[in-house]
Amino acid sequence: MAAREVLREKPDVVRRANDRVRSPSRLVIASRESRLALWQAQYVASRIAAVHPECQVEILGMTTRGDRILDKSLSRIGGKGLFVKELEAAMRKGQADLAVHSLKDVPMEMPDGFSIAAVLRRENPCDAFVSEKYDRLEALPEGAIVGTSSLRREAALRADHPFLRIEALRGNLDTRLKKLDEGRYDAIILAAAGLIRLGLENRIRMTLPPEKIVPAPGQGALGVEIRNDRVDLAAWLAPLNDVETSLCARAERAFSRALGGSCQVPLGAHAVFEGERLWLRAFVATSDGATFFRGEKTGDPKDAEAIGSALARELLDRGAAGILSSRLSYRG
Repeated sequence: MAAREVLREKPDVVRRANDRVRSPSRLVIASRESRLALWQAQYVASRIAAVHPECQVEILGMTTRGDRILDKSLSRIGGKGLFVKELEAAMRKGQADLAVHSLKDVPMEMPDGFSIAAVLRRENPCDAFVSEKYDRLEALPEGAIVGTSSLRREAALRADHPFLRIEALRGNLDTRLKKLDEGRYDAIILAAAGLIRLGLENRIRMTLPPEKIVPAPGQGALGVEIRNDRVDLAAWLAPLNDVETSLCARAERAFSRALGGSCQVPLGAHAVFEGERLWLRAFVATSDGATFFRGEKTGDPKDAEAIGSALARELLDRGAAGILSSRLSYRG
């Protein structure tokens, strides 16, 4: 059975199915064991409890391969899927019913047998500038060391601030902050959502707006993954889905999927509602920031995935295909 992408069912159909299915008595959530991942799992657990108060929700903490390998960039060791494979294995074995992810960490091509059943309301999707020495990105002097794990952020920084030294930064959020505090970096760039969720807003010196650094597809949103054969679970989780966030994420992820859906290529995509229209802003670039292809597209929100795919085709036609072919050649 082919994987579905982000709740394709019509909300009223799912709602009627939900009315016919008894609430669950017990659900187990698979989660990574970082403080942020556990916060996210606990938040989803609280949302489930609010909808199904009689349900006992448990969290199964797991360490993924992506958490264990910290001396190499994700783009070189298999991509963001390394954060979800062990959680999917737990669902396959029946050890867990669902998994909670930062949606930006979910591969654009869902594996067969799995789908995103709900996308929760988005937190701030922007990147955050964090530093103990400087109050804004523009204040960094020549040669300042900036840490990031993202090719997307690296490309944007190299394009606008070529005098900076960009160095790899891996580890969970607390580990990255510790490395900054130890003086290994002059500044680091993180997702604002994670800092906000853990009550660390005071570490944010500057929020980088989408027009400066376009966020990663799905950034700031939480995705709830289930097995496709759990129709009962899809109905139980349907009330957690935020329709507006889900539609924006579908456009963003469709854009990325059309460009290969890999962290091997620096790209960003961010969708918002403008009145009754969905507006998508996106880019694809070379990792050195020397070449950028930017674009935007608006349309009816019900055509969210078509909007994302169409914008990707436009950028490919304008020359972005050369970036993809060069990355494939590099990967060899």
